Amino acid sequence: MASVVLSEAEKVYIVHGVQEDLRLDGRGCEDYRCAEVETEVVSNTSGSARVKLGHTDVLVGVKAEMGTPKLEKPDEGYLEFFVDCSANATPEFEGRGGEELGTEIANTLYGVFSSESSVDLKSLCINPREHCWVLYVDVLLLECGGNLFDAISIAVKAALFNTRIPKVRVLEDEEGFKEIELSDDPYDCIRLNVDNVPCIVTLSKIGYRHVVDATLQEAACSLASLLISVTSKGTLTSMKKVGKGSLDPESIFEMLETGKRVGKSLHVALQKTLDEEESLGTSRQKVGFLG
Repeated sequence: MASVVLSEAEKVYIVHGVQEDLRLDGRGCEDYRCAEVETEVVSNTSGSARVKLGHTDVLVGVKAEMGTPKLEKPDEGYLEFFVDCSANATPEFEGRGGEELGTEIANTLYGVFSSESSVDLKSLCINPREHCWVLYVDVLLLECGGNLFDAISIAVKAALFNTRIPKVRVLEDEEGFKEIELSDDPYDCIRLNVDNVPCIVTLSKIGYRHVVDATLQEAACSLASLLISVTSKGTLTSMKKVGKGSLDPESIFEMLETGKRVGKSLHVALQKTLDEEESLGTSRQKVGFLG
């Protein structure tokens, strides 16, 4: 994980500020930095999104490809996650430095989406036991400025919202052979219902209080953080502790309550942005991730 080195005086200054609900950039403990969200930024994908949260920059592309359902779930499609940490994001990712973090993020995303209610996987089934849609979710970390998991989860939800899957007809001849016919009409497609797709809220314990959306400097003052995934209704779907420090039960309870409250607000703001962007239709100015 990208990090910074702070002097003891700098750490004391940050910790004391957090205790007074005043952070270095003027935010309160439960405030996110301003996030920029843009969808449909990569042309050769089924759906894509770019999210900039402070100095963290994430690009997500979703590619829908036809595959075979898993044996244990013959009437469902499934998601596959791959995370690439660009060496340009931070010097720590040069060589194979980003592989371990990429694997950790991918495993966390698998855990977040393990809930059957997060995405309607049955809607991705074409032919039970024979054909289904597989959504390959590729995450590219372009710049690392703290709070990676939250930014990535926001980008994944935005990309899934933007995903369009061609409608399919299954034709069967007299001999029982089945043929798959894809619609070539770009407007004749399936849209995913992302209402239950959770977002990750990372709560970092600093001193006696906790903050959301920690910067790299604040993360350097935190010995333990709690990653929780929350739906738009405030339902907790998964929880994971990171860091070498410990958390007492009372702190965990307070962090969970904060995470659920902040998570609901995060979903509302994100959905409002996505709806507004989509309402512009073809008239919206596209920037793209190279803009």
